[in-house]
Amino acid sequence: MRLTIERKSTKIYPDLKRVVARFFFNGEARAKSIIQLVAAMTDEEVDITITPILREFSRRHRNITRIFEKHADRIRHLFSAVQLNYEDLSLKRKLLTGSYFTNEYSIESAAFFNPSLVEDVDQSGLEEGQKRVILSFRAVGEGHISSIAFRSGLIDRNNQVTILEAGNYVDEAELIRNASYKKTIFFQNAVSIKLPDSVFQEVQNSLPDEFEYMALKKVIREMQQRYQVDSLLKKALERLLWLADSYYELNFSLDTDISDRVIFPYSDAESRGIEDARFVKYTGDNGSITYYATYTAFDGITIQPKLLQTKDFYSFKIMPLYGEGAQNKNLALFPRKINGKYVMISRIDGINGYIMYSDKINIWENPQILQTPKYPWEFVQVGNCGSPIETSEGWLVITHGVGPMRTYCIGASLLDIDNPGREIGRLREPLLMPNKDEREGYVPNVLYSCGSFIHNGELIIPYGLSDYASGFATVNLEKLLAQIKADGI
Repeated sequence: MRLTIERKSTKIYPDLKRVVARFFFNGEARAKSIIQLVAAMTDEEVDITITPILREFSRRHRNITRIFEKHADRIRHLFSAVQLNYEDLSLKRKLLTGSYFTNEYSIESAAFFNPSLVEDVDQSGLEEGQKRVILSFRAVGEGHISSIAFRSGLIDRNNQVTILEAGNYVDEAELIRNASYKKTIFFQNAVSIKLPDSVFQEVQNSLPDEFEYMALKKVIREMQQRYQVDSLLKKALERLLWLADSYYELNFSLDTDISDRVIFPYSDAESRGIEDARFVKYTGDNGSITYYATYTAFDGITIQPKLLQTKDFYSFKIMPLYGEGAQNKNLALFPRKINGKYVMISRIDGINGYIMYSDKINIWENPQILQTPKYPWEFVQVGNCGSPIETSEGWLVITHGVGPMRTYCIGASLLDIDNPGREIGRLREPLLMPNKDEREGYVPNVLYSCGSFIHNGELIIPYGLSDYASGFATVNLEKLLAQIKADGI
């Protein structure tokens, strides 16, 4: 017998007006031509051209002049190539130049789905029974490029979900890349790439004890030229370069609303998108709180699991995940250590659920089978829909299963609290399956979530609707746990 699920009326749809002004570069030759054309304009022509641009786009972006100036500064090295001195330019001429290297990108024009729900850092000023939450989404824009977007929400004492209105602007973060890498640590982490020992040693011997990204890139490119005929080896060398490119930090201005902050793909490994962030509120051994998210970086060919870390949702650290278990999609971190170990669930083979234990949060080896497809609605594959949730009966894992007609349904299972590698029970029937109002979208017949939340005796599930929009459903927690245990394994 299926449990009673309440679908909430709150829905979140893509908003075409959510745009960001991003750096636009269409090749060096064209850039030099634009620089020369703007330089040839009279001061009056510059003034006449830039004034309406500033007037129109200042209403769409916070401090558009700062954006134009920053984008002009990014191509300043090209001025000397055309015998111009960047420092001699007036402010308006710099702004006009920068405007040609700027374009608006609609971050969620195609879809806004696969939400994850966590408790907000700030719980001040609330009434009894209320909870302030942060939702992350997979926002898809032009070219099907995925980013991580956020919204703030409020859950009341009756578990009605209200999504706060988004801010007026969308901002990019300040990007900070690691300046240098210690050779011993970097190559210890890189062993999962499985380069031949001789090649692996050659790369190491070509670098000093501490090196910068560009030094590694030079070594990799020279070796790829020498190994032209071995496409697999060239690809493995490229992955080694991606690992260095995958460490970075992001800082958002303190005057931004949570909805203003969007995490775009920044490294080469993410060039085709950042997919399905699974946020979790993690409690350290000393009681400290850190928010982590596992997500999938995609370059159009290869998948790389990555880890995002923040304490305040203003500053974020990003790093790659390594190891035999850091493959494919669906990695989700437990919200605390168990028996002194970090614990992660995953789906490394694309079919089955796995569990892993580690002393280091970014290195995952020795994955062990946790779940395999069992019921008809999950015969194609099983996986998680976010990090496990601690309950009095065990670790509650919201799952997804894929069945006939590639239909994605949402289910649930329960793991032993002290030995999460042991499954206590699993629902025989899905919690949620697409109804007639949910099956149409960018990818039909798909319900999917990246992180649920317990509040006021109910499980609140935010979920994507056919890879297009997002909604919410609730189920009584006590009844859910009882049904899982009754269904058993």
